[in-house]
Amino acid sequence: MNYDILISFALATSALAISPGPDNIYVLVQSIANGKSYGMATVCGLITGCIVHTTLLAFGVSAVIKANENLFFGIKLLGACYLLFLAYNVFKSDATITLNSENVPQKNLKQLFVQGFFMNVLNPKVTIFFLAFFPGFLFSDSMSTVIQFYVLGSIFMLVSFIIFSTIALLAGQIKTYTLNHKNSGLVLKWLQIVVFIAIAIFILI
Repeated sequence: MNYDILISFALATSALAISPGPDNIYVLVQSIANGKSYGMATVCGLITGCIVHTTLLAFGVSAVIKANENLFFGIKLLGACYLLFLAYNVFKSDATITLNSENVPQKNLKQLFVQGFFMNVLNPKVTIFFLAFFPGFLFSDSMSTVIQFYVLGSIFMLVSFIIFSTIALLAGQIKTYTLNHKNSGLVLKWLQIVVFIAIAIFILI
């Protein structure tokens, strides 16, 4: 078992979770508009949805590995290309972080949990991202690939939960900081670009 790969995976996941994206921005806006508990309900829904993607990936890609190693390499190659494509899209995007919490519809905790769950499960970009991200971090030659994908999925969910929860609990301070530091969006934008490129290179080599 290669623990260095697991540590690299956890660090990459942390950087991605911190970088502005639809999920953590939505958590932040809900927390600002309705309160921390509403942001936490959204976080729990989003993280629970990751179980579905991890399961699909674990059994689907594991079957590919058993069937054809060359096909698995092709998946990793396409994954690296997709991550580079994401880096390019982030590079072309606006670095401004928009936190518009006005007119956010009021929902109860259960509704936000369910919405967070389906936001994650029904988003095809999440499936593609998992497919691009996870296969490059398989960490053992002897352990079942299904188990390895579940380990990676568990690490991904744990790290994302910790960071998303922190965003929900510190929503007010984060909003104040981003308003007072106009360059924060630019820093996070380049962090995301560097992480995407680094993961792509890691997968290829």
